[in-house]
Amino acid sequence: MNKKKGDKGFESPRPFKLTHQVLCINNINFQKKSLIGYVELTIFPYLASLNKIRLNCKQCLIYRVRVNDYEAAFIYNDPTLEVCHHETKQRNLAFFSNAYAAAVHAVEADSGNGELCIKIPSELREHVEELRGLKVHIEFWLDQPKGGLQFVVPDLEGSMAERSAHVFSYGHQNASRFWFPCIDSYSELCTWKMEFTVDASMVAVSNGDLTETMYTSDMRRKTFHYTLPTPTAASNISLAVGPFEILVDPNMHEVTHFCLPHLLPLLKHTTTYLHEIFEFYEEILTCRYPYSCYKTVFVDEAYTDASSYASMSIFSTSLLHGSSIVDQTPITRKRTAKALAQQFFGCFISRISWTDDWVLKGISGYIYGLWMKKTFGSNEYNFWIKKWLTRVTDYELQNSGILLHPTFPSGKDKESPTAHLHFSTRYPHTLPCEYYKLYQAKAHLVLRLIENRISMEFLLQVFNKLLSLANTASSQRYQSHMWSQMLLSTAGFLKSISIVSGKDIQPLIRQWVEQSGVVKFFGTFVFNRKRNILELELKQDCISQGTQKYVGPLTVTVQELDGSFNHNLQIEENSTRHEIPCHSKSRRNKKKKIPLMNGEEVDMDLSAMDSDSPLLWIRVDPGMTLLRRISFEQPDFMWQYQLRYERSVAAQLEAIQALEQYPTPASRLALTDILEHEQCFYRVRLEATQCLAKNIPIAMAKQRDAHGLCPKEVLTFILDLIKYNDNRKNKFSDNYYRAALIEALANTMTPAVAASNESRTVEGLHPDAKLVLEEITRFLNMEKLLPCYRHTVTASCLRAVRVLQKNGHIPNEPGLFQAYAQYGIFIDVRLAALHALVDYTRVDTSSETLQWLLHLVQNDPVSFVRHKVLTMLIEEPPIFRNAESTLCTEALVDQLWKLINSGTAHDSRLRCDAVDLYHALFGQGRPACLPLPELGLVVNLKEKKTVLNPTIKTEPGAAVSENVSSTAGGKQSSVGEVVIGKEPGTGTSASQGVKRKADSPPADVTGTEGVAGRQDDDNNEESGKVKVRIRDDEEVDIDTEHDTLASPKTGLEDYPSTQGQLNPTIWFL
Repeated sequence: MNKKKGDKGFESPRPFKLTHQVLCINNINFQKKSLIGYVELTIFPYLASLNKIRLNCKQCLIYRVRVNDYEAAFIYNDPTLEVCHHETKQRNLAFFSNAYAAAVHAVEADSGNGELCIKIPSELREHVEELRGLKVHIEFWLDQPKGGLQFVVPDLEGSMAERSAHVFSYGHQNASRFWFPCIDSYSELCTWKMEFTVDASMVAVSNGDLTETMYTSDMRRKTFHYTLPTPTAASNISLAVGPFEILVDPNMHEVTHFCLPHLLPLLKHTTTYLHEIFEFYEEILTCRYPYSCYKTVFVDEAYTDASSYASMSIFSTSLLHGSSIVDQTPITRKRTAKALAQQFFGCFISRISWTDDWVLKGISGYIYGLWMKKTFGSNEYNFWIKKWLTRVTDYELQNSGILLHPTFPSGKDKESPTAHLHFSTRYPHTLPCEYYKLYQAKAHLVLRLIENRISMEFLLQVFNKLLSLANTASSQRYQSHMWSQMLLSTAGFLKSISIVSGKDIQPLIRQWVEQSGVVKFFGTFVFNRKRNILELELKQDCISQGTQKYVGPLTVTVQELDGSFNHNLQIEENSTRHEIPCHSKSRRNKKKKIPLMNGEEVDMDLSAMDSDSPLLWIRVDPGMTLLRRISFEQPDFMWQYQLRYERSVAAQLEAIQALEQYPTPASRLALTDILEHEQCFYRVRLEATQCLAKNIPIAMAKQRDAHGLCPKEVLTFILDLIKYNDNRKNKFSDNYYRAALIEALANTMTPAVAASNESRTVEGLHPDAKLVLEEITRFLNMEKLLPCYRHTVTASCLRAVRVLQKNGHIPNEPGLFQAYAQYGIFIDVRLAALHALVDYTRVDTSSETLQWLLHLVQNDPVSFVRHKVLTMLIEEPPIFRNAESTLCTEALVDQLWKLINSGTAHDSRLRCDAVDLYHALFGQGRPACLPLPELGLVVNLKEKKTVLNPTIKTEPGAAVSENVSSTAGGKQSSVGEVVIGKEPGTGTSASQGVKRKADSPPADVTGTEGVAGRQDDDNNEESGKVKVRIRDDEEVDIDTEHDTLASPKTGLEDYPSTQGQLNPTIWFL
């Protein structure tokens, strides 16, 4: 862990300082999906005793290392490739989580560790003792990467440029080590020089300024030279190479956009708004954009919709849209705005350690929220805050919390603050995707709490101060000790707040940052007519999972007849009573103008309210200034008034949710009034519609009569909407509307009634189901001829077919969905088909389909699709934990264990997804379907009975199926127990760290399996478990030369081209 060092920054975990790095890619071979290159790192020792250098590198085959032109020995070791070596007994996530955290720590750059250890040649001993600079030159080769680089090579005829082949970098957290050797830490900054040699028809896009482009003598290839003088972490370096079309932003010439061929018209429309986002951020931060240029690259098969790197962002082509597509416009603008916010905080200003990541995520989310509020209005912003506050509180209460700034005690007897979780929070690579998503949301919500405490003006001044210091430090090219001002820590952030505002927010940080949990309030009230006061009682739940006690101020808003009044209460105990004086008196006049909080006066029909009370409605924490869940009890008429007349979106949503419990005519009338109120925020109207299940097609189709059937009039109405839909004179596309109509058709379907032995045929369909099926078929056929934007209609048709299957109207078969889920189909269609297959697996407990999905997870070329399949299986698990199922087999456990243990080693996001799936299916303990292993039962000599081996953890509730007599004999152990069964033999483990040194790469690159980071499973079948420790003080013998992974230099440009495997992506129109 990095340690603070006063105002001078932090103490580096490495005994040297990196100041400059050269990254050169000499050749990129699209046929073989490989590249050759070298890096050169300039470092300055801190210690005269420095004798080895640890760097990060995965997948790459290192075939030469030189330090100041001297050949250097090196050793490679990556314990994350196989976390638990041939482990067959535990098979529980508690065991795996500890082993995985230890493996990550062994190569974690923030701890000064790495996969690659280089010994400094003895000839440079005097050089090091004088603390003079060293140049570390590493030549490497990367072949068919499983992570870090995505090669997209469509299976078409023509050259690579004509086929739109391209490659780009990606990764979860710091993942640059997957495609070039580096110090993969956000806290290790340096300047950069990059060179990329590509075919003449290709364009290489990377970070910094393009200084020159040089062609080779035969004009067949060219080299792009980039320089990045701003000190930047290797984790923020990226690359994209392809036949990109280039667009210089007409409003900001320092901004350049890149897209694949034939998408330039869409690119022009999509990026027209970007300059306004720049202007907004620069205005509120009172600071210019920190880099000299900015590049946006739109690629296919993207890892995420948007990824930010230094002076560059990589987006998915799915975000591109034309002027006729209205629905996609706000989505794309939000993605681009969020990526640009991360350029300031995340790329330019980096973090000191992982525990400080919440500060950067919180600040970038906060300024992005300000942009959203300005662009889409306060209602959309408040709806967004309400949505994420609900998601965060739900997760905290269900999973025992999200910890923003975890601290881990070093003593063995001290328990980790997150020991109850099935994953470790010590490192970002061990966090599930859902947890990290909500981690970022909570960080933003905490920034809102800080704003509420010190004011927006002071908070923006803090941001400006941080950027100003970082700008000053970045200009010090030859004083690298100043670069620590570009690193942000929790302590540094709090110090800036204290200097600017003069306020101490340490109590707030202790409550919301240094511990997990949310506040859970229960509220009731009584109106005292004689004293004309409101007696409010608030109770806190501090016992339930994911809760914490709150002590501090709390705002309560009371809407009375004479206006709306805020009351600041002080919460001290778990249960508090407050007497709030009322400003109004009850009146018999049932009609009057009521002033609201925003100054507006409205006419209200007061006939429904209590004639003895002046109270219309009550709200607790109306500004969402706490991370809380509030359950407040008030009569239904007060919720109805709140829904009709309260102008806050959050208040209206709370009222709609409460009125679901009051299905009375008055409640229906209030919901209908909101639905028909055109000035009401559209999202509130949609929620009211869903509550009522009427008045728009999708919700309307959910209506059911007394027999549980959808009224015939509803189906006829929706069919007429489809029949008479004419969009020819509309300049905007109606594809989303047509997709919604298909979804509405599917919602009208109810379960079919048929004999158990009756075969389902089209002729035997119910007339209504036949009409629906005909429309779906017609839409699918039309889509093949005239596909719509992002194939939204096709995706909706697939979902509708699945609804027909589940209701028994058509044969329940997965073949159609498997055809649409194949690689080469547009991603949205694939995801719709895959969701149907996941649902089919769950409902029909289909082992074949589950295996088909798991095979796709292991082999699909698109990482995002693999991630989404695992996410779907987690959300809709085919097996209920601890429940009997034909799917729950030892073979499935072995398959999933292998997936998390070694099958997803090159993508930490996928590995965490697989861990989440294992947890969803089997829990944290050993799966109940596994037989007890040898040594599974032991005899306790003191109690004279057979017990389960305490070292083997099982899931609570899982029963042990085997009975063993307590009188069984065996070998006595040193702990007073007798072991049942024969003790297995222990084999000698093959060392995972392979010592190698060679002068050239391999001759036969097509058959080489000795890539650094790969393991030969055949040679390790008899290996036992290996505990890997990498410490700075350990002695590593790396003088001996080994040629196990050596290989001669080869010109990859001479390789013959090979056919692609699958169809290309279907581009949208």
